[in-house]
Amino acid sequence: MTLERTVVIPGMITEYAAFAELLRGLSDDQWAAPSRCEEWAVADVAGHVVGQLVDVSTLRLDGLGTPEVTDRQVRERRSRRPHELAEELDSATKAAGELAAAFDDGAWNAPGPPGTPGTLGQGLESLWFDTYLHADDIRDATSQGHTPPDGLLPSVSHIAQILTDQGWPAATLRLDGLEEFAVSGGGRVVTGDPMTFILVSTGRAAPSLMGLDDSVNIYR
Repeated sequence: MTLERTVVIPGMITEYAAFAELLRGLSDDQWAAPSRCEEWAVADVAGHVVGQLVDVSTLRLDGLGTPEVTDRQVRERRSRRPHELAEELDSATKAAGELAAAFDDGAWNAPGPPGTPGTLGQGLESLWFDTYLHADDIRDATSQGHTPPDGLLPSVSHIAQILTDQGWPAATLRLDGLEEFAVSGGGRVVTGDPMTFILVSTGRAAPSLMGLDDSVNIYR
């Protein structure tokens, strides 16, 4: 399951706009700062986020999400400055918004483009999640605190879907301030702070913070 398109599409567009503004506010020192993403500086995190949306908006989808394509997205933008990537992201966001506006419920629930997993809706929800998480990576690297809470819901929704796909034991995610999400049909209840759960389930924080083990890491 995924959130409704009337939630995901405007939320995703707003998230990309916020990401562009985050980039515009970065100094040269912050741009070069190491991030918690292994071997990536802040500039590399930004290059991936921008490159991913450019690829999606131009329908360059072959291998999207693989290490090879992600590395290309970063390499293509490694010499650019924050304002340049922000401007590129603005253009890609406009193009993506125009594409997404044409989707109806049938398209939303249909399989995504060939070579991409899940439904079209799940794919767009994953973009919102990825952008929100990487914005937090940049804020962490530049001592700006956590991102605003707007992306918590799609992030937990996406993680619940991935854990289900990976066969994680049945669980119900009952996190503070969010609706419940069932993993593998629902079962034992997981409670706590949603941002901590997102960090734990993406390998950015210790699973013990949520009383869980390493199997919760969707990137394991």
